[in-house]
Amino acid sequence: MITVFGEGRGFRVVWLLEEMGLDYRLRPVDLAAGVQDDTEFLAINPGGFIPAIRDGDVVMVESIAIMEYLMARYGPTPLAPGPQDPAFPAYQQFLHLGEAGLAAPIYFVGGARNFAPDVERRNWSAGQALRVLTEAAHQMASNRLAPGLHKPGSVGTSAGPEVAVMAPDGRLLTAGETGEIVIRGPNVTAGYEKNPDANATAFAHGWFHTGDQGVLDEDGYLVSPAG
Repeated sequence: MITVFGEGRGFRVVWLLEEMGLDYRLRPVDLAAGVQDDTEFLAINPGGFIPAIRDGDVVMVESIAIMEYLMARYGPTPLAPGPQDPAFPAYQQFLHLGEAGLAAPIYFVGGARNFAPDVERRNWSAGQALRVLTEAAHQMASNRLAPGLHKPGSVGTSAGPEVAVMAPDGRLLTAGETGEIVIRGPNVTAGYEKNPDANATAFAHGWFHTGDQGVLDEDGYLVSPAG
């Protein structure tokens, strides 16, 4: 039986398995709690990210590659046109474009339509895009190379700016407590030009508020519950 490790993007693999009528088992992976002690999962993917599958002697990561493998091995399926099909080039193009080229724009559009407050929907996507690109240069956190400590499932420790986790009232939280990831330092922008309302929210309590949830462990390694 095929085992799928992890939810999140693993659900697209599960969807395909359901469509093809293949037997599988979904094995949860708790990235928020950390995977350091999840020896079964780390034996499958030492990198600590999801999804991954085990199919007999075959072990794979990367959701699109997994889906292509499943359709090729257990097909044919109408979900994947064959190489001689006139639709095959477009199928290949959009299969990979959807992940490599469209994932970020879909996030911005979907977020603006479904998650942004009503008063911010007109400019939310542009603000989010600029935040991702310009507010902190270059890297916030990174796992360490040997002989440093590398923790699978974590994005690592600070790679320059100060990184902390904050409660809604502005208190900095201790290890193991989940809150908003905040950063500050010389490589973090001092504020938005001519946008005092955004500055008041994004730079409250002397830190830049990323809008992402996270938790620091006892070694200062950051984990995002979103994976």
